[in-house]
Amino acid sequence: MALPTDPAEHLDDPRIEAYGMLIEAHNELHNALQRNLDAQAGVPIGWLSVLIRLARSPDSRLRMTVLARDMTMSTSGLTRLIDRMEAEGVVRREACPEDRRGLLAVLTEQGRSLLASTAPCHVADLEQLLGGALDEAELGQLTDLLRRVRDHVREVGPPPG
Repeated sequence: MALPTDPAEHLDDPRIEAYGMLIEAHNELHNALQRNLDAQAGVPIGWLSVLIRLARSPDSRLRMTVLARDMTMSTSGLTRLIDRMEAEGVVRREACPEDRRGLLAVLTEQGRSLLASTAPCHVADLEQLLGGALDEAELGQLTDLLRRVRDHVREVGPPPG
């Protein structure tokens, strides 16, 4: 797709609309999930996201830098989040065996228990919010498309400038 030459035409670019819809859909979904999670379990969605990400990682552990990237957080922001979660006993930090300067976030048994108690309501909310808008095939397509975009952006890196 060629880039428009008239600056006003940029506003009608389908990529701008696609990006805007992605952000709006994310914000609406995130806010609805947070409200429901607060009401049902009193757990911040950021905590649940960390617990899910760790539970889906080998040995339920992940380098802090990778977790920060995946959570789209600064390393200092993730450090503060992990500080709070560690104080509650749901995660712990360990030295990275491959790089002693690096740290791993590790899911604890208490974290696994919290995840087990909150995941059913989270999945039910996702079923209502995503399943109400997309059938199973469409959800698979959306997941594949988003993964392709994520992987492409990681490969090419940020735009220059």
